[in-house]
Amino acid sequence: MLAKVFTCAMVGLEGRVVEVEVDISLGLPAFTIVGLADKAVQESRERVRAAIRNCGCDFPMRRITVNLAPADLKKEGPAYDLSIAMGILLSSGQISADLSKTALIGELSLDGGLRHTNGVLPMVGLAQQEGFAYAVVPEVNVKEATLVSGIEILPAPSLTQMVSHVRGEDVITAIAGDTTPYLEDGETSFAVDMSAVKDQEHAKRAMEVAAAGGHNLLMMGPPGSGKTLLARSLPSILPRSTPQEALEVTKIYSISGLLPSDAPLMSQRPFRAPHYTTSNAGLVGGRHFPRPGEVTLAHRGVLFLDELPEFGQSVLEVLRQPIEDKTVTISRAQGRVTFPANFMMVAAMNPCPCGNYGDPVKACTCSVGNVSRYQKRISGPLLDRIDIFVDVPRVDYDKLTSPDAVEGSAEVRRRVEAARVLQRERFVGTNIQSNSDMGPSEVWNHCQLEEAAQRLAKTAMEQLHFSARAYHRTLKLARTIAHLAGSEAVTVAYLAEAIQYRQRELN
Repeated sequence: MLAKVFTCAMVGLEGRVVEVEVDISLGLPAFTIVGLADKAVQESRERVRAAIRNCGCDFPMRRITVNLAPADLKKEGPAYDLSIAMGILLSSGQISADLSKTALIGELSLDGGLRHTNGVLPMVGLAQQEGFAYAVVPEVNVKEATLVSGIEILPAPSLTQMVSHVRGEDVITAIAGDTTPYLEDGETSFAVDMSAVKDQEHAKRAMEVAAAGGHNLLMMGPPGSGKTLLARSLPSILPRSTPQEALEVTKIYSISGLLPSDAPLMSQRPFRAPHYTTSNAGLVGGRHFPRPGEVTLAHRGVLFLDELPEFGQSVLEVLRQPIEDKTVTISRAQGRVTFPANFMMVAAMNPCPCGNYGDPVKACTCSVGNVSRYQKRISGPLLDRIDIFVDVPRVDYDKLTSPDAVEGSAEVRRRVEAARVLQRERFVGTNIQSNSDMGPSEVWNHCQLEEAAQRLAKTAMEQLHFSARAYHRTLKLARTIAHLAGSEAVTVAYLAEAIQYRQRELN
């Protein structure tokens, strides 16, 4: 007897509906799964056999063939367990039900329980788009699944409960999707507040400008001057995620298996700080079946690269395309996968190997050649993609121990959010969320300079040898500074501040 049920497969961040066909025929006992299944899917034979027996049902001692269609699509992961088990029970006649409008998602344990499964949110979202009325998910994934509206969620704790539900003995109550409870405004706690940073007013201003427009930033200074503390305070001044942004980030973390069980919606912007020993694949994504890397996990948030010159040169160079295109494309023999990568890159570095080059207190012990080689580990094309360069000098004792009140993150965040509101109003109807997302045509339309500012821009481009990219990035930065001031016009003052943030010489 042939039975058909449905589940979902993930390819990158995109999904495909998978039809699970189960045929049980006479012959020597065998259990075969076809349809380009990986090792985890092949191993589901043992999980399904034990789960069916332990839930009180009979496992057919016949020839069982399971086809995962379409057959040319690679299948990976244990999320097919529940659909295969239900297909076998239907095909063997132990249960009878119409599951043509139900998507079955979940990994089985040997006792029949349904375990936490990665990627439930995008898979349920796909099922809703494809017109399914119900989605069966593990009970532990129910909060994540209910972020999708327009489809009813059936939280199943075990295969036993699912069988009872189909037989009408113990019906599982369906839950409608609703994101409202997770989008309500509330106080959010952050690891570091801006008030924890003493002095460094110039660097704080640069952080505020970067947060307001989503610009990339590089801090340079001696060890212990507060670069890392400043970077870790950045999430506390970033604007709240919009519902669309929160769902984008949650989808990524669901597929990666990093979604916290107590926070089904990633309402707080991500902050990723990979170690400098990270590989190319770890940074941009990879593996045989491509998985999101750090640049994708930092989508709509911050990618912090501490000790920037210590990263491998080849690792840093792979950042060029994601920074420019806001996406990262990974090609494999089986196909190509594109991940979103719209992040703020914040980097910190010392001016030399010993860290004291240019310090008025401590003498540098590095030779001129060592300083030059250290700074040249970062290529010119990568530096050209950074909008803000800021020095973070040593903090004096008097300022470090001063009892004077320091402006906290809440005040700065209000100004940043006001600037972002102006940007959203300006770019309504487009996919642009901040000034840093603008392309050349948007720069031309929205970054027109006053006559005096045009003369300053021409002088700066001639004397500082700006590339076309650097010129456009400077205009976008000036537009953000104007938004922070609540101004529609880009004046000389705003352009001058943007220019002084640009790179001249690292040393």
